[in-house]
Amino acid sequence: MKRAVSVSLGSSSRDKKVIVKLKGKEISVERIGTDGDVPKAQRLYAELDGKVDAFGMGGADMYLRLDDREYPLHAALKLIKDVHQTPVVDGRGLKHTLERRLWELAEPELGGIPHFHCAFVPVAVDRLGLGQAVSDVSDEVIFGDLMVALGVPIPVRGIKNFRRVARVMLPFVSYFPMSMIFYGSGGAEHEPKYQRYWEQADLIAGDFLFMRKYMPHDITGKTIVTNTTTAENVELVRERGARMLITTTPRFEGRSFGTNMMEAALTAYAGQGRPLTDAELNTLIDELDLRPSVQRF
Repeated sequence: MKRAVSVSLGSSSRDKKVIVKLKGKEISVERIGTDGDVPKAQRLYAELDGKVDAFGMGGADMYLRLDDREYPLHAALKLIKDVHQTPVVDGRGLKHTLERRLWELAEPELGGIPHFHCAFVPVAVDRLGLGQAVSDVSDEVIFGDLMVALGVPIPVRGIKNFRRVARVMLPFVSYFPMSMIFYGSGGAEHEPKYQRYWEQADLIAGDFLFMRKYMPHDITGKTIVTNTTTAENVELVRERGARMLITTTPRFEGRSFGTNMMEAALTAYAGQGRPLTDAELNTLIDELDLRPSVQRF
């Protein structure tokens, strides 16, 4: 049996192990959280190197992609300095394929391509594919990267402006310390902020940990697009009044895994001993009929 393991800096309380069948081939998919313990994560990567078929990096990204250029996050790359055999992926491949194709893939379940008046994306720098997908179906998009990630109270309006800001910022972000690129171990903290942008949006999209931290108590009627949600997270969104929850990755045993974990599973399935190209990922998405999960409340 193939084995894919996501070593995450995130909370161990979100750990999960399932057996996934992809075209009859069984893949052991396992998330191991280290509660923000960087040395522990480094040890796990080193100990499992060569013993598993693919690694996913959770809680941080190795590279941030803008158009055809990738910017390395040097602090995150140190986590895998002792990995020499097993391929490591951070989910950015699926963020630029599966998430970019969100509405196309979800259309049969949604009954068509939706339209929104205003979307709010708390942080898009690590998932530009989703940012573009959201922009395709919304009259207005507000990106909160400067506010949420850097504490600068300036919204960025529109995908073109966001690309301009990212082009300036990414060379600097590349050298951020781990304390600035690791986005939280649990996401259990609740600190509603930037409420006006939440309130005016009918579509909220992005990483669930940021949502969980800043989400208002009332999100009545809103559509939420995210991933990495547990059954508890789904119940939270339902209780606060969301109209619909779309997870960009499929659900297994009540849980949707992060893009890094799913990309690791596909890497293990393909058995190439290396990360897959966008073209290869798109081919697998179609062959395996991978589709977002849609839940209406």
